[in-house]
Amino acid sequence: MTALSTLSCLPIAICLAMITACSSPAGQNSNPPADDTTMASLPEAAAFRDTVAGKETGLFVLKNAAGMEAAVTNYGGRLVSLLVPDKAGNMVDVVVGYDSLQSYLGGGDSYFGALVGRYGNRIAHGQFSLDGKTYRLATNNGPNHLHGGKKGFSKQVWDVLERTDSSLTLHYRSKNGEEGYPGNLDVKVVYTLGDDNALKIGYEASTDQPTIVNLTNHSYFNLNGQGNGTITNHILQINADRYTPVDSTLIPTGQLQNVTGTPFDFRKPTVIGARMNAPDQQLKYGKGYDHNFVLNGEPGALKHAATVTGDLSGIVMEVYTREPGVQFYTGNFMGGAHTIKGGKKDGHQTAFCLETQHFPDSPHQPSFPTTVLRPGDTYRTETVFRFPAEP
Repeated sequence: MTALSTLSCLPIAICLAMITACSSPAGQNSNPPADDTTMASLPEAAAFRDTVAGKETGLFVLKNAAGMEAAVTNYGGRLVSLLVPDKAGNMVDVVVGYDSLQSYLGGGDSYFGALVGRYGNRIAHGQFSLDGKTYRLATNNGPNHLHGGKKGFSKQVWDVLERTDSSLTLHYRSKNGEEGYPGNLDVKVVYTLGDDNALKIGYEASTDQPTIVNLTNHSYFNLNGQGNGTITNHILQINADRYTPVDSTLIPTGQLQNVTGTPFDFRKPTVIGARMNAPDQQLKYGKGYDHNFVLNGEPGALKHAATVTGDLSGIVMEVYTREPGVQFYTGNFMGGAHTIKGGKKDGHQTAFCLETQHFPDSPHQPSFPTTVLRPGDTYRTETVFRFPAEP
């Protein structure tokens, strides 16, 4: 029996049936009727064949025996598409992304589907100290450093080490001093699409100098299909008793606050938008949810982090990870400025992210789990997005 098979899923289908007749929460955009039964397809591979900074790019398709497909480009190691069957058996693309490499190159800092590093999430004031030395980083998110800097891992062309019908192994060498980080860091990431309808992302890294590492994948999901309305009526459950409140620049205060009695209590399946307009200062800071949740479970063990259900499609996504936290983001800064796959727009709150991670700003918070990696040690972690055939 696998680790995943021993973990039971909460009865979200019951909650789904209860809300399907309800209207959207006050102030939220409603979703369109579920009358589009067109089967989704992957972007054209030719639209990703190019050369960036002297390195070849491409689109690599993974398949499993159940008919699921995933498309990954080595530009930024990005998950471009993920085709999943809905409750009617139609294939739905649940990942927001672009139809071509050129769109990713010109799409701004959306991080759609990207591998993020050297440090995912924020570091206060664009600096950190390690072993008595201070390192200066880019401040590309207000006063803070975000997702590895102005040209982090999401904007690099990764080397393809190995590919099979169901897996893709990528490698990137981040040189000493890149974006201000110390040490040459060798990173390997493996995407695997299993016959159990699980997309696994395995991470491994080593360094020749002490450094900090916090890798994640920044996929934006809409389980009704990318571009198909808001995600505010999706149903979410997060296996976390606490979260890390933030200041006005979205840097953690250092506290681990209990979710009881707050809009951050997703321990039971809850409609995402049900409390998003609550008079809560944390929601005002994030313009919605943009917060790290402290996951329950044994540190370093593969554990159930979250479960989400598409209110129209019936698609269920379970998230498992070895990371201590997950950043839940509700697409609050999406504004319809970009044309995504199929000519649709990335409208406000039309996608959510569940970025498995160590906590934001850990280098400034000694009580948070450490993100320091030293020579001779190996950084290893994994995250699994599983789509059970029967919710």
